[in-house]
Amino acid sequence: MNTVRTNITLPLEIADMLKNVKNKSSFIAEAIREKIEKEEKARLLKELTEGYRARKSEDKQLSLEWDTTAGDGID
Repeated sequence: MNTVRTNITLPLEIADMLKNVKNKSSFIAEAIREKIEKEEKARLLKELTEGYRARKSEDKQLSLEWDTTAGDGID
């Protein structure tokens, strides 16, 4: 894996939490990866929810149209 050196500044209490972590770079990289993936999933869920809400009335109307044809001469 290619790497790049980055200097970051952390609050003292966060830096203290990392004192006993052996491979800080790997630990921080994994934490960042997890956070970004979580935010991406939340964004996608929000977009899907908004899409479903936007289509709700259209889907209901389509369902009602089919509902009236479902009983035409069929018992």
